[in-house]
Amino acid sequence: MRDLSLHILDLAENSVRANAGLVTIGVSVDETRLITLTIRDDGCGMDEELLQRVMSPFGTTRTTRKVGLGIPLMAQNARLTGGDIDVKSRVGVGTVLTATLHGDSIDCLPLGDLPGTVVALVTANPEKPDFLLECSSPKGEMSFDTREVRQALGDVPLNEPEIAAWMLEAIREELEPIFGGVIL
Repeated sequence: MRDLSLHILDLAENSVRANAGLVTIGVSVDETRLITLTIRDDGCGMDEELLQRVMSPFGTTRTTRKVGLGIPLMAQNARLTGGDIDVKSRVGVGTVLTATLHGDSIDCLPLGDLPGTVVALVTANPEKPDFLLECSSPKGEMSFDTREVRQALGDVPLNEPEIAAWMLEAIREELEPIFGGVIL
């Protein structure tokens, strides 16, 4: 993967496949440039056996192929920076994946197009799940919640081109003052 937003896309798609109703994507950067990525869902969760295998490229639940590289690649990229990854899950409750990366490491991937990633997730899954993006840095905080967008729009689908363009611009506008010059 060439940037962190592609990791986020892949990991959030796991949450979609887990039948989540809400996927929360968190990206925070502290004053030491420690980046924390969190993907939290209320999907089907994983049992202990799968949770033990989740770091292996051969520990997938997919039937279309016998490998699952998303979590192992994220773990590798986090560890290359001196960071780590943690996955907690309970059947019937959901999963929380937390990765930490040292943003000042030469091996840290750039953030990439986080607004485009979030909008791609929403437009590819216009009915379910809802997505909540929460970002913070020493410069401030922002959040974007598709539940609020749905409430404001009523029956208008979130994958309408005008709505997608508006979401993209709204997220970019809110992220720039928070991450601009920090990780963008």
